[in-house]
This record gives sequence, C-alpha cells and structure tokens, in this order.
Amino acid sequence: MRYRTLGNSGAVVSNYALGTMTFGAEATEETSRDILDSYVAAGGNFIDTADVYSAGVSEEIIGRWLAERPDARDRVVLATKGRFPMGTAPNDVGTSRRHLTRALDDSLRRLGVEQIDLYQMHAWDPITPLEETLRFLHDSVSSGKIAYYGFSNFLGWQLTKAVHVAKAFGWSAPVTLQPQYSLLVREIESEIVPASLDAGIGLLPWSPLGGGWLSGKYKRDVPPTGATRLGENPERGMEAWQARNDDPRTWDVIGTVEKIAADHGVSDSQVALAWLADRPAVTSVILGARTTEQLADNLAAADLELSPEETSRLTEASQPRVGVYPYGPMAQNQRSRKIEGGR
Repeated sequence: MRYRTLGNSGAVVSNYALGTMTFGAEATEETSRDILDSYVAAGGNFIDTADVYSAGVSEEIIGRWLAERPDARDRVVLATKGRFPMGTAPNDVGTSRRHLTRALDDSLRRLGVEQIDLYQMHAWDPITPLEETLRFLHDSVSSGKIAYYGFSNFLGWQLTKAVHVAKAFGWSAPVTLQPQYSLLVREIESEIVPASLDAGIGLLPWSPLGGGWLSGKYKRDVPPTGATRLGENPERGMEAWQARNDDPRTWDVIGTVEKIAADHGVSDSQVALAWLADRPAVTSVILGARTTEQLADNLAAADLELSPEETSRLTEASQPRVGVYPYGPMAQNQRSRKIEGGR
C-alpha cells in the first residue's frame, strides 16, 4: 500500500480506500467485519461510507466494529456522506443547513465517533444556495464535528464555484471529490480532472471496475447470470448489460486489460485498478467488495507496476469519445500554445 495526502490537506490516506456500500446489503455484518479486518491488516487506512448505504446500516456496522477495536479509530481515516433522502419529508433530503445538521449528527451517532474525518456532499443540490451549504461545512469544521469536507458527483463548474465561494468568504476549503472513474468511464477528464488539478482537489474514484465489467467476469454476447450485480439485475444503473455489450469500445478495453493481465500473471481487476491509481489528481481508489476474497484480489493491485508502454496501451484503448468541439483535438489545440511562439 502507498500513502498520499488527502487532497490538499495534511491528512495521509492509503491509495486504495475501502468502500462500504455493500455492508448490510450484499455483505452480511459478519462478512463486513471480516472485510474491515482484512483491509486494515493489509495496510489500508481509509474507510468510506454514506448515510444512505443500506439506510444507515453500513454506518452502524462500521460503528460497532470501531467500538470493539478502540485502536482502529486512531488508525483509520473515516469518511461518510450526506445529501440523499433519509426519509420522505421535504427536508429529509438535500444540502440545506436544516437537513445536514440532522444528517451529520445521525452519522456521528451511528458511527459512534465524535468527529468524522471527511464529510462529503453526495451530490449537487440545485435548490439549496451553495453559500448555505458551504457555511454549514465551515461551521462544522470550526466546531470539530468534521475535520475536512469534500463532494461527490459534482461537475467541473460546480466544483470550481464551490472552491472560489469558500475562498471569497474565508471559509474552510474542500479537499476531495468523488466521481465515477474507470477505464470504461473517462469523461471526467475533459472538465472535472482539470478543475481538480487547478484547485488541488484529490479525486476518490468510485466504481473503478466499471460495475464489475473490468474484472473479466463478463463475456461478449453472453448475458450474465448468477450471483453478480448484473446477473441479478442486467439493467442495473449506468453499467446495464445491453448497452455496454453492444459497444465495441467495451471489448477493446477489456481485451487490452486481459492481455496485460496475462503478461503479468495477475487478475484483470488488478490491471484496471493499477492504471487508475496512477491517474492525475487521484488520491485514493475506492474498492467495493462483497467478500474478503474479492478484497484481497483488488488490494494486490498495490503491488502491480505497469510499464509506460502498458499504461499507454490501456489509455489508448479506452480513449473516451468526444465531439469536434469543445473537446476534440483541434479545439484542444486552440487552448494550447508553444512557449517559443509560432503556429
């Protein structure tokens, strides 16, 4: 495991984080505890959850695990999120001061801690004024309820606006952003990655294996079955089976991953994770696992070093599609210049 600062903060986290969305849903409490123990034993120190994961059960499982291991609280950096509905009333959702006050206190209670190391807004809220949200987060840092804050699923302009509004008011600044990012989903490189680099924001990619597609478990034109996410629900979210199966780019990427994995004698997952962990602005890659075996395989990516040639092959095979403008090659050239001048 390697360690990096948490975005532009002084806190240090492992370059692979443990995502806990499966806790209380796809993973029982006993399995979840085993996963937590295995992750920490491997040198991981960054645990990510959210209030909405299993309607609070994920946080509760982590809280009970921490209570039984007092030394773990000093070792791990604990992150959670708020914003999505935790009830049916109008104020049970969003990033308003009213909702976040309750959401943060509830997360602290479920986790059994006095301070959350990283509190994240799970998504943009188009109703609440950004100033209201940022002032709440600043006040929460000042009161000691949270150490740092960040965002998830923000667009580039939303992130940049938040950074500059916080700076203009002299409030605590955000340190991280959680976007979806993988060899199959690279669209954030057009705006979100540059915005993050400009602000010193650390990226915490979620779904680094593209919902399991980059693990090698799916085969072309063979509908998934069995105890996999797509086997149980082929139309599941953004990684739905039919659309990705019909896209030749999917199989170009998977084929390149498979060849490099075979050359190294490692799993497809390890190759995909190793590529992502070394992308610009990435602080820590969030791993999700149903079992300790899945976690062990994913964590082995920390020992895999891809050559520049292998990295280039993966990057080329997974190039995202862009239109002519504003992200095509000619448009990119319009935004560049040679230091020596000339055309």
